[in-house]
Amino acid sequence: MPTIKIDDKDYDLDTLSDEAKAQLASLQFVDAELLRVQAQAAVLQTARLAYSKALQAALPARAYDEFN
Repeated sequence: MPTIKIDDKDYDLDTLSDEAKAQLASLQFVDAELLRVQAQAAVLQTARLAYSKALQAALPARAYDEFN
């Protein structure tokens, strides 16, 4: 008898309606996708920072100093 807790209430998965099971599956999919996208965003932010630092290093020192 597998259970799931939703809003502090335990539910027996075997007794959920097909509609409830479908909604639960969709919710679990979306939660997993959010985690995946958040991890991907962290990677992209790290890459952006690295590219920004590389660009700063590649710019002429005087031109860069004029903007700061």
